Amino acid sequence: MAENLELVRAVVASWERGELWPEQWSEWADPEIEFVTVGGPEPSRHVGLADARPRIEAFMDVWEEYRVEAEEYRELDDEHILVLTRQSGRGKGSGVEIQQLRATLFEIRGGRITRRVNYWDRSLAFAELDLEA
Repeated sequence: MAENLELVRAVVASWERGELWPEQWSEWADPEIEFVTVGGPEPSRHVGLADARPRIEAFMDVWEEYRVEAEEYRELDDEHILVLTRQSGRGKGSGVEIQQLRATLFEIRGGRITRRVNYWDRSLAFAELDLEA
């Protein structure tokens, strides 16, 4: 379990450094990784980096600046780690600043992340996973 936590910590640390683009994900993602977005303006599901890339690039393209900061890591079992994050950014053109408390669930098998679920609202993650806030 410690190896999986270290893998997730390394991934989130790269996000904190601004490495949010799909090219960087091949280092840790299973080739058939499932990307799920729960809530937000466009809930979605994609399988594989190639399928997810256009969605990720479209999301990142609207931001002049975007930041992710981990607040807490929760090891749920041998294969699942929930990361509570604070995400913030400034929109291109509009200059509007946002800040949200989100959650990301990582599923790890064989040293690779096989599924990543982004929850736009932490309460959705807590409810779906039957966890206390």
